[in-house]
Amino acid sequence: MKEKETVQYQATVLKDGETKESLLREADGLRMQIRHHEYQYYVLDAPEISDAEYDALTNRLRSIEALYPDEVPPDSPTRRPGGYVAPGFTQVKHMVPMLSLGNVYNAEEMGDFDQRVRNALPAGTEVSYVLEPKIDGLACSLIYENGWLVRAATRGDGEVGENVTTNVRTIKSIPQRLRIPAGEEVPELLDVRGEVYMSREAFLRLNEERVEAGETEFANPRNAAAGSLRQLDPAVTARRSLSFFAYYLKGPEEPETQEECLRNLEKYGFTTPEHWCVAHTKEEILQFIEEHDQRRRELAYDTDGAVAKVNAVWQQKLLGATGKDPRWAIAYKYPPEQARTKLEDIVIQVGRTGVLTPAAVLTPVKLSGSTVSRATLHNEDFILEKDIRIGDTVIINKAAEIIPEVLSVVKELRPESAVPFVMPKECPECGWTVTRKEGEAAHRCTNPHCPALGREGLIHFASRDAMDIEGCGPAVINQLLDAGLVKTPADLYELKEEQLLTLDRMGKKSADNLLKAIEKSKQQGLDKLLFALGIRHIGAKGGRLLALQYKTMDALMEASAEELAAIKDIGSIIAESVVTWFANPLNRELVDRLKKAGLNMEMQAQTVNESHPFYGKTLVFTGTMPTLDRATAQTMAQDAGARVSGSVSKKTDFVIAGAEAGSKLEKARSLGVTVIDEAEFLRLLHGNSEATDGAVMETAAVQETVSEAIPTGTNQKTVSLEKTKLSGQKEGPPEVEEGNLFADLEEEDS
Repeated sequence: MKEKETVQYQATVLKDGETKESLLREADGLRMQIRHHEYQYYVLDAPEISDAEYDALTNRLRSIEALYPDEVPPDSPTRRPGGYVAPGFTQVKHMVPMLSLGNVYNAEEMGDFDQRVRNALPAGTEVSYVLEPKIDGLACSLIYENGWLVRAATRGDGEVGENVTTNVRTIKSIPQRLRIPAGEEVPELLDVRGEVYMSREAFLRLNEERVEAGETEFANPRNAAAGSLRQLDPAVTARRSLSFFAYYLKGPEEPETQEECLRNLEKYGFTTPEHWCVAHTKEEILQFIEEHDQRRRELAYDTDGAVAKVNAVWQQKLLGATGKDPRWAIAYKYPPEQARTKLEDIVIQVGRTGVLTPAAVLTPVKLSGSTVSRATLHNEDFILEKDIRIGDTVIINKAAEIIPEVLSVVKELRPESAVPFVMPKECPECGWTVTRKEGEAAHRCTNPHCPALGREGLIHFASRDAMDIEGCGPAVINQLLDAGLVKTPADLYELKEEQLLTLDRMGKKSADNLLKAIEKSKQQGLDKLLFALGIRHIGAKGGRLLALQYKTMDALMEASAEELAAIKDIGSIIAESVVTWFANPLNRELVDRLKKAGLNMEMQAQTVNESHPFYGKTLVFTGTMPTLDRATAQTMAQDAGARVSGSVSKKTDFVIAGAEAGSKLEKARSLGVTVIDEAEFLRLLHGNSEATDGAVMETAAVQETVSEAIPTGTNQKTVSLEKTKLSGQKEGPPEVEEGNLFADLEEEDS
């Protein structure tokens, strides 16, 4: 079935006997037929008509709709997003956190998981599991309100994801309106979770197109799916032929089992994994895993493991989660695939900080669904430890199924001419001397003006975690450098439209968008700018610490090494690096040019609410948080007016405990200090938070309490479903563009 063409259709001419009413009735019938055939083709993979017949139906519908455009319903099959550019993605909070799954790698570990589940449930409880393929894609949450798709978001950090609603609407296997069987009520609110993926066929076709266009190939289908879903132009996403598997359903009336959940998803019009089963014993679990391993290479999509989920929902609730992942589900990961190939050469790449990194050039070989021709060699020590030489036959695998790595050398096949590798003494980019400091594994170029440093430094400066200049990735940076338009970050802020239009594949709209993104980046905080400048040893956390301490760039530039070293978590090494960087006249000139370009050189004072639950309190963090790293959590607490300490005492007000919390947690309990988890920390932190993204919406909160039916003897729980609807919303699909639609869905022990 072909993609719908975005062309203008001419209104049909009324024939004898035709009236507006008769044509509108015909249009309704056509929409029903087209939805049916799309479902057969995109979901069931069982087309009932030819492409030509399908085109005839859609063309007839478009011609009628062109005659009566005001009568076209918003869910018409012709209303898939077309060729317009959506704004940048906003952040949205998930109704319930999108937790990741823990992993096991062998039969013994899977048996341990099964035993933990049975030990945690009441004695004599019968346990069954649903076994599903682990799809290698991008997790996504779909929110349906009164049967209509109103929001789609990526997993993000588990708590907050990116709003990709417009792009998700282009995925044919995702219904814009739920298929509700006759006689059943439309669910008021549903959260459907699943995996956006790209089939192997679509992946190969996409890479062929990219090669023809002179663009870089995607490494694997998972990366291609992620990149395609995050396109600013939904028409690009539509052309990429993404698909969706659903595996989770959450709403006021939940299914009693995971098995029922999957069947409900199918009933509502979703595609679910084609191979799944119910298992009652460890042996049955392992049998599915083995069978799936045998057939997974024949599937149309990538799957890197199998998932075991406790079937009964009441048991899932009783088992709960560690904060990092659910105790009632586990992912069995197959070992990385390996391949044997020849190492033809070792080349040296120079990074933004001057570090020389060796990479292996390989005879191309198929591995995990993609062709591998390069692999990382990390550093000289790695090469010497494994005795890797040019001409060797090597075994490679994919670390985390993504990054190719040389695992070992087949020494019996080593040619007599192979000699030990020696790191170059001169930089391959500029010819300057290369040094290696005592205690470090890295070799570095000593030339502060090495062209490689400039290229990688510019890429880092524009990256998302730094100045976040949308559309200014490595390919564009390389074009700008090759054209001689930029040499330093300051040059980015002097670019003109006529200069950008000279670049390949840079049209007026792309140039305008890039200039707008560059202008927008001027408002980034001082902490982001410090990180973006690429000062050695200054990461995101270090940049924030310095920005909070000195408030302005001018004050920081005049700080001494002694003053800097006295700051907690800075120390002498970072202090010396900062002072050395600012002592360089060229770096000071760069900062001056950025200042004149209008970049923000100050850290905005944090407005602290003295009534905030954490204001004036002492907090201690311990263990691993499920979604926040330690530095981020501490910064959030400090912004709320809290004092963060590294040790527990009688003066401690809260201990925020994550997984594998140790002695601090024990001491807190012995002293009677309040202990909370990350979820409670975030709830208290954002208790008085307001909507972000600059979108002001009149809302009316509607809270419903749904009693969970749980068998006697288990912990009773209450699920509070708080939903925020657009004020004055009309019947039919909500006109949703951006912003948070729903508050949190929290599960609490009563």
